[in-house]
Amino acid sequence: MNLTPKQLKILQLIRDSRIVRGYSPTMQELADELGISKVTVFEHVEALIKKGALKRDPNKARSLSICDDAVVPDEARPLSFPLVGKIAAGNPIEKYETSDHLNIEELFGPRANQRSGSFALKVDGDSMKDEGILDGDYVIIERRETARNGERVVAMLRNGETTLKTFYKEGDKVRLQPANPDFEPIVVKDCKIQGVVTGVLRRY
Repeated sequence: MNLTPKQLKILQLIRDSRIVRGYSPTMQELADELGISKVTVFEHVEALIKKGALKRDPNKARSLSICDDAVVPDEARPLSFPLVGKIAAGNPIEKYETSDHLNIEELFGPRANQRSGSFALKVDGDSMKDEGILDGDYVIIERRETARNGERVVAMLRNGETTLKTFYKEGDKVRLQPANPDFEPIVVKDCKIQGVVTGVLRRY
């Protein structure tokens, strides 16, 4: 995908905002972050929509999102994942920490492979330990907004807190199941799926 540096930055800002806050930034917020006019941001966004990188619901505010088959270029760097921050595997935490990159080659050597459209999170807590996801591990997350029963997900609750649990849709409720008897399931009416775990990395 042929993107200008500003268009790349807009994609990254939209992705990170949706992961961290559960919604996309406004045009004005993008303009303030990039130090350009709102009109210029609008032009870049329209170009990204035409290129098939972004989609928008014209009837909803903050509805910009990355197209399902689009990969943000920094998600496709060889052996490197965007490291968005920590994810609670105990009690939910309010937000992610600062962005960085997890370089797989530096940690694990050149044989490691990457999925496109993925990012990394560092696990904080031990509520998933019985599934082999331990405090301090890195989980590789495929960016997705839906999940099937039994998949391990990054879920954002209605109060803005995020957690790593196993997803189960049960009638009109969602059960976010820990894998540690010391923790109770989180049962909610709905939640936002930020992504699905595709791998766990551990450094000894």
